[in-house]
Amino acid sequence: MLVFEIIRVALQAIGANKMRSLLTMLGIVIGVGAVITMVALGTGAQQSVESQLQALGTDVLTVRPGQGWHRGVRSSNARMYVTDAYAVESGTEAITMAAPEMVSNAQVEFNRSNANMRVTGTTAKFAELNNYEVEYGRFFTPEEDAGRRRVAVIGGEVPETFQSTPLDMLGETISIRNVTFEVVGVLEAKGGSGWFNQDERIFIPVQTAQFRIMGTDRIGSFNVKIADGVSPTAAMAQIEQVLRREHKLRVGDENDFYVQDRAELMGTMQEATQTFTFLLAGIAAVSLLVGGIGIMNIMLVSVTERTREIGIRMAMGATRRQVLTQFLLEALVLCLVGGFVGIAVGFGASKTLADLANWSTSVSPQSVGLAVAFSALVGLFFGAWPARRAASLDPIEALRYE
Repeated sequence: MLVFEIIRVALQAIGANKMRSLLTMLGIVIGVGAVITMVALGTGAQQSVESQLQALGTDVLTVRPGQGWHRGVRSSNARMYVTDAYAVESGTEAITMAAPEMVSNAQVEFNRSNANMRVTGTTAKFAELNNYEVEYGRFFTPEEDAGRRRVAVIGGEVPETFQSTPLDMLGETISIRNVTFEVVGVLEAKGGSGWFNQDERIFIPVQTAQFRIMGTDRIGSFNVKIADGVSPTAAMAQIEQVLRREHKLRVGDENDFYVQDRAELMGTMQEATQTFTFLLAGIAAVSLLVGGIGIMNIMLVSVTERTREIGIRMAMGATRRQVLTQFLLEALVLCLVGGFVGIAVGFGASKTLADLANWSTSVSPQSVGLAVAFSALVGLFFGAWPARRAASLDPIEALRYE
């Protein structure tokens, strides 16, 4: 029997029981579709985190308060002030600029609409330091910060939250905790989504935030920009030296602050999202194995039903290898057809999640190739036992089978 004849007979056998073949392929379709969708979610999350950190700048360090001591007792959070940021900026050669941040969620109102948004008190250097571009209007000035003026710069997606447009909000007033602010600028949207949406933020002068909104002079963190040619390690050492002096820490005392390198953070987040991707793909791959078991079950039933047919073929000269190949091909075709349908399902599910749930998804050619190859291996693995059983039948006993 020629190879093409074996393939033709295998396809005829699949087509003879269309509904059963369709139901058998369903497990592979779901498995491949799930693998592609889960990998797309993981890859999209990884790319989103990477794009956000790249947009914020990798030559930027973030200084946050750690645990401190008060009257010999270890407190949960040390204190950090705007003066710490200014001391680092003026007292180190490795740092070109610093921008403190006071962050709090607050109720914001505009045109009878309100939303709970992230409000950040900072200085006029924030936009330049963090690679933000002002699309409309301007950023607030140092004079407005010193004068505690009620001016605000909004993120690129804030107008959409209030069902408005950037130009309609520019020059208008918004209310933050019942304090009115004039919108003087709208930032260009950076895009992406991660642990929070950086385009849904409102920025106000730090001194205005201290005395009019948040009622405290403590800051949550400050960012610093490293000078060209200076390594992050050297910059961290200078920051540590200045802050230990500012906080009056003695020799042997632990730092009550810590410095975070965004480049290291990017690597950590990439590793975490990659692990998350593998975990999702592994969970989805289980459904492929379940589909493979279904194929083995149906192929064993098919061997039993076609025992007499197998005996006739062997009596007419078909070898055991040809019978083995025929049933292997049937299992392989079932898995491959299911795999290609599963690819379409995976693409559709990924696009649906991106459009409806606003999740970042990215279908990579590697995930598609891996899913198809895995489905083919499932077909060969789970089809091997039924095919071997068919090939090992005794022709005489098979012809007698009723």
